[in-house]
Amino acid sequence: MEIILKERDNKGFAMARDNAKRAGIMTYSIARENHIIIDHTEVDEAFKGKSIGKQLLYKIVAMAREKNIKITPLCPFAAAMFKKLTDIQDVLKKS
Repeated sequence: MEIILKERDNKGFAMARDNAKRAGIMTYSIARENHIIIDHTEVDEAFKGKSIGKQLLYKIVAMAREKNIKITPLCPFAAAMFKKLTDIQDVLKKS
């Protein structure tokens, strides 16, 4: 499984690919230089139950840590993961 990160203009995404087939995608908007908003997560039906969404989230969290960026999770999946996983809450934007 390969996960790539791309940004263009004020948008970005993490995409999981398995043998050139898209397994899932998590998109975000760049609100400010040090703040992104995760707005959507989608996992292909064939890859459900394989923690693809979690892998995408961890890729974005790693990027956020590297660049000192805070995250607001508007996407219901990402929001639920931030509540559940204490090891990623350090990048959570406080209200």
